[in-house]
Amino acid sequence: MTAPAIPETSVLEVREALLAHEEIALLDVREEDPYAQGHPLFAANLPAGKIELDAWTRIPRRDTLIVVYDDGEGLAEPAARTLQRLGYTRVTLLARGLQGWRDAGGELFIDVNVPSKSFGELVEAERHTPSLAAEEVQALIDAKADVVVLDARRYDEYHTMNIPTGVSVPGAELVLRAQALAPNPATQIIVNCAGRTRSIIGTQSLVNAGIPNPVAALRNGTIGWLLAGQTLERGASRRFDPALHIDRSRAPEQARKVADRAGVQRAQAGDLARFAAEASRTTYLLDVRTPEEFAAGHLPGFRNTPGGQLVQETDHTAAVRGARLVLADDDGVRANMSASWLAQMGWEAWVLDGAQASDFSEAGAVANTVPEPEGPIAWTTPAQLAAWLQEKAPGRTAVLDLTTSANYTQRHIPGAWFVIRAQLAQAVAAIPRAERYVLTCGSSLLARYAAQDLARLTGTEVHVLEGGTLAWIAAGLPLEHGEARLASPRTDRYRRPYEGTESPREAMQAYLDWEFGLVEQLGRDGTHGFRVI
Repeated sequence: MTAPAIPETSVLEVREALLAHEEIALLDVREEDPYAQGHPLFAANLPAGKIELDAWTRIPRRDTLIVVYDDGEGLAEPAARTLQRLGYTRVTLLARGLQGWRDAGGELFIDVNVPSKSFGELVEAERHTPSLAAEEVQALIDAKADVVVLDARRYDEYHTMNIPTGVSVPGAELVLRAQALAPNPATQIIVNCAGRTRSIIGTQSLVNAGIPNPVAALRNGTIGWLLAGQTLERGASRRFDPALHIDRSRAPEQARKVADRAGVQRAQAGDLARFAAEASRTTYLLDVRTPEEFAAGHLPGFRNTPGGQLVQETDHTAAVRGARLVLADDDGVRANMSASWLAQMGWEAWVLDGAQASDFSEAGAVANTVPEPEGPIAWTTPAQLAAWLQEKAPGRTAVLDLTTSANYTQRHIPGAWFVIRAQLAQAVAAIPRAERYVLTCGSSLLARYAAQDLARLTGTEVHVLEGGTLAWIAAGLPLEHGEARLASPRTDRYRRPYEGTESPREAMQAYLDWEFGLVEQLGRDGTHGFRVI
């Protein structure tokens, strides 16, 4: 029986929904690298091979209008049918895909997290956020001036490479921690990130909150630092002291004033129950504290998204444009400051007030809720797989690893092939035929969804490794590293020009030039709905 055709949504209808602030999930189901080469401003990247892992979390309401597209790769329709199998009832295809968007004159944006990056550029353009060039900051450090450098990125990014003397203070922590790190109001505070966005937003957060110190962004971040011929540190571990923060009575008051000016709404516990019962609206419940605080105790139903990264990566956290976002903390600062930016970015932003310490009653991480795979799965153990791989007849067992390419190159089972799940058919055609196949990934959570497809493609026995490659490692079995057997190209991740220190100067400068042009591009697109207080 032929499946019914999937309806289409036109480019005009997508634009009308965005302009009316109606809920819509515009999904680019390609891998991250092709997505980063060009996509509509509010398109969320949900690769076709990972839909089962992420869809229920990123698009929590099953009757959300979903518009799926690719750029002619043949991914959109299978992805749409997967979404339908997961219970989504309003799944559509973008008419003529990305080419239809182009032909209709729609603006295409490159890179990732573009809504936040373009918004950051608009903030600087309208508020003239203070900044200092890399050479000026280096001169202050060399002169041992009264200056502190606060790195607004995630700690892992900071630990990879940082400005000399810099301290890790991820974005949402800045207003809460900055004065404890610079108690003298004459101390110059420098906020940096890798490029521009988080340093602009972090600096402007401190300005908006009325901190008395002189504050400036490091102009162009670590990219600007490298382009100036200056040296970065590696492996630094200086972090803010969680016990240190500015006065608990004044900081929340200042943060709330900023949130009120931005139009942030206030929620109580009763509102959460009302939101949960509201079938026509999507609500994301987000705890913006650090992962360590969240794991120690959090509000039931909330997910952890540290505020700085939330503002930076809103398109990933909240794939449904037009949804409601409710933020929580235990200090009245981080949620209000993060929500102030979300409201300026056009989101319906709320802050939960009135939560007591006893309400933070759940501990540990929160795992995504995922569906069960279709059909039975034949599991195998690391010990059995090791025995199969040692058989005298070579090539009897092929191991297909569906982890990320970064994880695969770092470590994988000897002889394993890297495969992108959505490209399974092409990969199988490129791999020498085997008598049996074993699927794995980090934990085999993703691998198990590919078992039935692989069996159909090969017509032979297919097993899934219990516990995945992590179980193999825990068993003390040997590993390989490198790119020896890539059955799929490494398109699952876009290489950011601001990562590490090895990017060519031309790529780093081109990235900055692109950021400088984002405000003009926003104007041409016309759907952003941003406003700057």
